[in-house]
Amino acid sequence: KDGSTALLIPSTAKANKEMAVSPSSNARYKTLSLVVLILQTTALVLVLRYSRTQKVAGPKYLSSTAVLVSEAVKVVTCFLVLFKECNFRLPVLIGAIDRDVIKRPADFLKMSVPAVLYVVQNNLLFLALSKLDAATYQVTYQLKILTTAFFTVVIMQRTLLRTQWLALLLLTAGVALVQMPSGDSSKPEVAHDASDHLVGLVAVIAACLTSGFAGVFLEKILKQGSIGLWMRNLQLAFFSIFGAFFMCWMYDGEAISRDGLLQGYNASVWTVVALQAYGGLVIAMVVKYADNILKGFAVSLSIILSSFVSWFFLSDFTPSLAFVAGGSLVIGSTFLYGYEPKKPSAIHSS
Repeated sequence: KDGSTALLIPSTAKANKEMAVSPSSNARYKTLSLVVLILQTTALVLVLRYSRTQKVAGPKYLSSTAVLVSEAVKVVTCFLVLFKECNFRLPVLIGAIDRDVIKRPADFLKMSVPAVLYVVQNNLLFLALSKLDAATYQVTYQLKILTTAFFTVVIMQRTLLRTQWLALLLLTAGVALVQMPSGDSSKPEVAHDASDHLVGLVAVIAACLTSGFAGVFLEKILKQGSIGLWMRNLQLAFFSIFGAFFMCWMYDGEAISRDGLLQGYNASVWTVVALQAYGGLVIAMVVKYADNILKGFAVSLSIILSSFVSWFFLSDFTPSLAFVAGGSLVIGSTFLYGYEPKKPSAIHSS
């Protein structure tokens, strides 16, 4: 629902039974999943920002190819997991693909909509982190909560709690505060920065829109069908890789033919690819073992960590009073939106 290009993980009855029997084990899984989510979210933003701004000898890597390679990794991962689920029997895997893909073309083609939108979203996020510092990006990207809520109400016909509407208002106000300019806007370098900032802001907002619609559309497909989640993962990755190929050809075809698909790749770029490809696994783990409040806690810590590293180590961000106030509102709204009030227990009369 949060718009990530998540690989979906089915929860098993066995896992639920084990968690019910051992609360201490469940608590350990919660803690582990949250720590990994904080580290993955923070590392992805910071490493991606560093990879886009670092000085390298020769041509820089192309963000469209990074998205393509990441999708290729997902396809391979899905095949391997499905192959394992079929007890490493190729005829069984081929039969499953024939049953769930070849013989259900209309259902299969539906997956192209969220897949293409996720490809567009990922390319937009690379553009955004080329123009915005990690802290501003992290806070602004929380607008995906607003867009997801909007499409949930429109497409899924759900109603939101009053606290959730309040959270969305606070979220919008917080993001607006973060975008307030600082410094003397008459200086040429400040005007250039403002132009880059505007491009980055538009890219983030567009990414939030594609994220919200794709996430809700995918949720509707998953709830209506009976196909296994890993098979859905494979279908999603299949269309995503073709969408990524098209983006490479349309925007960077000339550069790829001149300097190669993997031009400018180094350790930081391969780290970004890995974090992009397997980040969805982490989110799925959090959804399985934790709740919305703990997930909000992890997102909040990730924003604080990203802001600190961006300011102290990367030196591309100086916190202002407006940013601190806006960031606090966004963090608070994240907790408020995920808060689920306890239902009053029934009172039995004698």
